[in-house]
Amino acid sequence: MRVVVALGGNALMRRGDKPDADIQRANVMTAVKSLAPLAERHELIITHGNGPQVGVLALESINDPNLSRPYPLDTIGAETQGMIGYWMLQALQNALPGRQVISMINQTLVSAVDPAFADPTKFVGQVYTRDEAEKLAQEYGWTVKPDGEHWRRVVPSPMPQRVIETRLIRTMVRNGTVVVCAGGGGIPVVRNDVGQLEGVEAVIDKDMTASMLAETLEADAFLILTDVPRVMRHFGTPRQEEIKHTTPWELRDEDFPAGSMGPKVEAVAGYVERTGDMAAIGRLDQCVQILEGTAGTIVTPNATWPLASTL
Repeated sequence: MRVVVALGGNALMRRGDKPDADIQRANVMTAVKSLAPLAERHELIITHGNGPQVGVLALESINDPNLSRPYPLDTIGAETQGMIGYWMLQALQNALPGRQVISMINQTLVSAVDPAFADPTKFVGQVYTRDEAEKLAQEYGWTVKPDGEHWRRVVPSPMPQRVIETRLIRTMVRNGTVVVCAGGGGIPVVRNDVGQLEGVEAVIDKDMTASMLAETLEADAFLILTDVPRVMRHFGTPRQEEIKHTTPWELRDEDFPAGSMGPKVEAVAGYVERTGDMAAIGRLDQCVQILEGTAGTIVTPNATWPLASTL
């Protein structure tokens, strides 16, 4: 099978972790121990988040007195792809001796006229008082909005159109290479009026990019791996209930938080609707069991998995 895995942020930084490099590298090694059995049996493409890492580098950039202005988000995204990709690359090579592994810097095309650019909503970076936020907005051309009792920078979150390097990824997968790619949803780029690529200040939802990439690569399964065993119906209420096997339509009848489970549900539901294949959300350390159909929330057109052809 060809499997696309989207690692949640917990694969690198668990709740309460400090963003130290040694802590993140140890978490990557733990993640790879779970993923290695998939790579031994299947074609494997791995994507990952980068939100906490972007936050750290953005804070360093804005506080660096040697810079006339902070590095733009597309550049910081590329930095995190390289850093996290290196950790993943080394851990996978050590876990899969003799197997070819590559980590790629990827650009993700978005539309220059995406409505998200007119209404930035994605919070990034640290919190400020209103006066601090408005001063930074004036100095750097940021958009700032209230986030609870604080103020933060907001940037557009446009929909991904295509990973620019898709053909190269497909070629490497066909040759048996484990590919780490599209970190953080990919570096957001647009085509300018002469057809050339340019980076933009935006953040792409990593799970939506992974869903699109899984479809484009004709994957047999798309897994979003996080730190929860299953999606919960009526989460946090006395009626809380695990969802084991479901369809995109049943999932969309539920109400999930926009800032956490909602985008993941939309990513798997959309993938299954467009392809008719299997997607799932579940724990990283249960990825083998998820693919076997005994763990996680499994989403298929008819709520049945595994199919006879996958056994």
